[in-house]
Amino acid sequence: MKITPKRVRSAELFERAKALIPGGVNSPVRAFGAVGSAPVFAVRGRGSKVIDADGNHYIDYIGGWGPLILGHAHPDVERAVRDALERGAGFGLPTEPEIRLSQLITEAVPSIEKIRLVNSGTEATMSAIRLARGFTRRNLIVKFIGCYHGHVDSLLVKAGSGVATFSLPESAGVPAEFTQLTIALPYNDERALRDAFAMHAGKIAAVIVEPVVGNMGCVPPASGYLQFLREITAADGALLILDEVMTGFRLSYGGVQGLSGIKPDLTTLGKIIGGGLPVGAYGGRAEIMNSVAPEGAVYQAGTLAGNPLAVAAGIAMLEELRRRPSIYTEIDVRTERLITGLNDLARAAGVAVTINRVGSMFTVFFTSQPVTDFDSACTADRERFASFFRAMLEEGVLLPPSQFEAAFVSAAHTEPDIDATLKAARHAFESVAGEAKTAAAAH
Repeated sequence: MKITPKRVRSAELFERAKALIPGGVNSPVRAFGAVGSAPVFAVRGRGSKVIDADGNHYIDYIGGWGPLILGHAHPDVERAVRDALERGAGFGLPTEPEIRLSQLITEAVPSIEKIRLVNSGTEATMSAIRLARGFTRRNLIVKFIGCYHGHVDSLLVKAGSGVATFSLPESAGVPAEFTQLTIALPYNDERALRDAFAMHAGKIAAVIVEPVVGNMGCVPPASGYLQFLREITAADGALLILDEVMTGFRLSYGGVQGLSGIKPDLTTLGKIIGGGLPVGAYGGRAEIMNSVAPEGAVYQAGTLAGNPLAVAAGIAMLEELRRRPSIYTEIDVRTERLITGLNDLARAAGVAVTINRVGSMFTVFFTSQPVTDFDSACTADRERFASFFRAMLEEGVLLPPSQFEAAFVSAAHTEPDIDATLKAARHAFESVAGEAKTAAAAH
């Protein structure tokens, strides 16, 4: 593990953390183990920048793993949290702002007629799966290889994100009996799903999918694929769950379904509806949501659900996005300039890459092949990615520390940020090319 003079304090903190916390981190990918580097310990974020424990400034393309579309410490979000804290951090009782946040979401996402707030994206997907089974009275769930829907037992089957990063085929501690009710299929493969429905007709409760995958890196759906999912589930009486924990309000104000016109039965949402604070939600057709207790028989609860601080931050975030609809176009333009520049620089350095991009999400895959599913994502050279990551970090650019995670551009990223990122990338691609030549000469 590489420790540079620039991050001595971060390295010291990591050693202290490892004595108390498994792996020294509270979520595996934060350990930076896949890129052979000591992790960055953050102390402050402002706009497009993160400052670490050693005082280094980084242009941040992690963005809290997606929700910080306005950048770090947006003044309206900060103000909303301060005001809410003065009123009380939590009551275990309903509050009026929960209604306002729910109203903003249901107005933006027409498929969501009723909604339930929870504490995380994992809780949202877990609850949506339970609801789908309770509503349909069926047990089987279809998910796609490389998609990650949180660390729910039945969904940790051939998952992406940290599971893929650390090459874990499955998670220990998940009984085989749980996963036997989950059918894992290749993403973007219509025939595989047709075969599954033919084999299990009338038994599949739901198909859950990231409509644009962010957890095997950024992988878009093939043309017509989401419409196919809608049609085949409707024909069988199964529910379609769009997991928009990452994409909701990130790719458009109405999420991927707002761009595609696809109307799922259930939708899951994540941290962006809390301004980056811990929150999640699931919602959909009223007749389905009415099955949730206390109105129905499907039980789900949470003492901290609808936490006043997260709700206040979420209202501020969504109201700002609604007030500035041009924000998505502005971010897209900057992201397109960044991706065009990265492609040009890689080509000039003789480094084979495939860069997938949807809106403000992107991933640089170190492979010459198109990346359309998990198998093709796995053709990427992880050692080259790790070299690129470390070189960018030394130049003051912070990317997700995994080949299998999407990066994000925010409204806080400026033209000078893009210039600095491309300058860093020129050096990083040249470094990767130099290492490849050295390795070839050694053999």
